[in-house]
Amino acid sequence: MSCFVLAFHLDRVLGLNRSLPAVLRTFHSPVLPYRYTSGTPRPVVWWDPDIQHLADTDNDQNSVALSWAQYQKLLQVRCGTEAELRSAPCVGVQHSEWGRLALFDFLLQVNDRLDRYCCGFIPEPTELCVENRLHAKCGSTKDLLLVHILVRKADPSRLVFIDNAGRPQQSTNNLNFQLVEGIDEFPERAVAVLQSGCLSSLLLRSLYTDREFWDSRGGASGLRPLIHTVERRGQILLQHIRDRKLQLNRDL
Repeated sequence: MSCFVLAFHLDRVLGLNRSLPAVLRTFHSPVLPYRYTSGTPRPVVWWDPDIQHLADTDNDQNSVALSWAQYQKLLQVRCGTEAELRSAPCVGVQHSEWGRLALFDFLLQVNDRLDRYCCGFIPEPTELCVENRLHAKCGSTKDLLLVHILVRKADPSRLVFIDNAGRPQQSTNNLNFQLVEGIDEFPERAVAVLQSGCLSSLLLRSLYTDREFWDSRGGASGLRPLIHTVERRGQILLQHIRDRKLQLNRDL
């Protein structure tokens, strides 16, 4: 669960600025259930009441309802640059936002957003997507839905990233490339950080500001393996960008 905190700092270091703030804290209040006060630090995410939710109670974890097929179509028309934001298949979100999301989710291997069905990698039998029989739907793209696609009411053209725990143990030979499918551009600043070789030092410096998280993970020596995993994924993503000659977007 502490990966929520890493995700927040990664978001800021890369200059994406789309994740809700998260810290690690130990609770002692007697009004909380024991599982929160057992002495184990827990992530605390600053919730934004301006986040827009659909009225449909079965789909209230989204600001917009999107299927995988619809998502791929709106990527093709480049909403906000070559197509009107509110004209179908666009949903009011700028095209460049999807590149930010895809980069972020690939580095963390967050599947519970663009690939909740675990179609882009081989899941373990104990994965929720397998146990809940979501993975069985991968053969029919019309049945695949996106989740946690959220925006603020005050700024509906920009995404908000929540539930960013990711998959730190995902092996390099089982990375989910479906997360970047259809993406034709990535944020220039974030790519520059990945290219610079400074991601590790920048992340360590940022994570040090949350001393409870820092100490709980054993400081720099305890965090380096996790950061190395993110760095390695970054290099793989850079190769993906080079191989496909994808664009970099300067819109920050």
